[in-house]
Amino acid sequence: MSSTPTNAAATTARRVADDHVARVAALDPGVTTWLGLDPTDDRMPDLSPQGCDALADLARDALRRLDALPGDAAADPAEQVCTRLLRERLTSELQVHDAGEHFRAVRNLHAPAHQLRGILTQMPTVTEEDWIPVLGRLRKLPAALEGHRATLVEGVKRGLLAAPRQAEVLAAQLTEWTGEESGTAGWFAEFVEPAPAPLRPELDAAARAATEAVAGFRDWLRTDYAAAAQGTPDAVGRERYLVWARQFTGSDIDPAETYAWGWEEFHRVWAELRAEAERVLPGATVREAREHLNRHGHIVQGAEAMRAWLQQIMEDAIAALDGTHFDIAGPLRRVETRIAPAGSAAAPYYSGPSLDFSRPGRTYLPLANGDAQERFHTWRLVSTWYHEGVPGHHLQIASWAAEAERLSRYQVTLGKISANVEGWALYAERLMDELGFLTDPARRLGYLGKQMMRIVRVIVDIGMHLELAIPAHSPFRPGERWTPELATDFMDDYVGMPPAARDSEILRYLGRPGQAIGYKLGERAWLAGREAARTRQGSAFDLKAWHMAAIRQGSLGLDDLTDQLAVL
Repeated sequence: MSSTPTNAAATTARRVADDHVARVAALDPGVTTWLGLDPTDDRMPDLSPQGCDALADLARDALRRLDALPGDAAADPAEQVCTRLLRERLTSELQVHDAGEHFRAVRNLHAPAHQLRGILTQMPTVTEEDWIPVLGRLRKLPAALEGHRATLVEGVKRGLLAAPRQAEVLAAQLTEWTGEESGTAGWFAEFVEPAPAPLRPELDAAARAATEAVAGFRDWLRTDYAAAAQGTPDAVGRERYLVWARQFTGSDIDPAETYAWGWEEFHRVWAELRAEAERVLPGATVREAREHLNRHGHIVQGAEAMRAWLQQIMEDAIAALDGTHFDIAGPLRRVETRIAPAGSAAAPYYSGPSLDFSRPGRTYLPLANGDAQERFHTWRLVSTWYHEGVPGHHLQIASWAAEAERLSRYQVTLGKISANVEGWALYAERLMDELGFLTDPARRLGYLGKQMMRIVRVIVDIGMHLELAIPAHSPFRPGERWTPELATDFMDDYVGMPPAARDSEILRYLGRPGQAIGYKLGERAWLAGREAARTRQGSAFDLKAWHMAAIRQGSLGLDDLTDQLAVL
């Protein structure tokens, strides 16, 4: 696939969608690299106000071209699905842009600053030729970061700012990148160490310049930006929250219904956790069972050993599930576990393969999931790797990439909806429990703890941003209104995460409103779709066939997901 826009008239929604992907890739080198379209591309994204506006203009143009299609262009059901997705995604994208959210994009996860480093980690670095565009991008990183600063400065002028704690945590992450506190040369210097000797002098110089630029941006965040942001509330309020919730779920959620349902799930899963704690240690509370496992449960010593252990978890899952509950063949079988770069948020994450699979899917383990001695408690992480790897994110996202030619490229790339993919990954954890992979009490306590974490996300994400009251039936502080401090105590009581991971989670919810609710809402949609399909088909229902059809259908928002799953 070329990254240049096509000139042919788009006569179907699929052609409009694929042409939009090509146009965005031509403008945004981050997309080019993510999709694996041009390994020689040495551009950096334009994060300036003009660059943000240019991407919005592409979305508006694609909507105009979609509206101009002839009336019979969407007669094909597949075209109708593509049309609905493209229209909804572009409209939501423009709502976020027109609300000026890019002017306050300062947060601990998926901020533009993270994008600039992330693009380097997705580039090939095997041959000397591979390193030449890396060098070009390192040299351009300071200017790209300056473009982002210009956007934030414009946000200051308009009174559109992130809350002070978001600036503080991003500044702390950037300090880790520079290596100042650890006494190292920093992440960029370490990144170029494997490069061939002929290019090392230039790469070392570019890495130093990138590190200096990051340090300068960090200092500006701590001084000028932090001073301007004083008084900016953590809570975004109902109007902004609903804009973001639509972006992450593909649905206009009802916050009151969702909040009430979150509490129903809380009581259900808390009862399961108490029962499982009794299996771990008779007579123990949930907290006591967790503490027992932290003292006496299985531990892996060292980050590299833990990486290898998690890699084996995924390979064992592939071997067990292939042919029984899924068909996992060819490039879908290749997925890597890596240690996340220093200065990442605490949550494990996944990055998908390039469209040609030259870059495989990858799961990432942040070191915050261990302790100060780099000891990792495995009981907490098994279900997480089913979520991030197989049968979770990797199996779905890699299956989408394999279906790119049958669907539209948009449906498997830019059209991705967070609640769909996070819902599938949470469904994947539940599926592995249903299939008997989590019968060990320690691992099942870990799985239920992750379920509780996603339920708590629904409650505190909506609760903090809409400043809701805690209901009378809550065992935790009934009648009080949510604050970040209350949310921290709530997570400590009912999720039991290590403090660094817990605090990172709270900051994540505050910085990305509406994203955290998508896990449970997405899982609810996937489960409802499976049950509807099972009811419709009766004794003819084949779970493996349903799974394969479900993960090959491409992106759908929650407005459409359950209905589409029901007819598979």
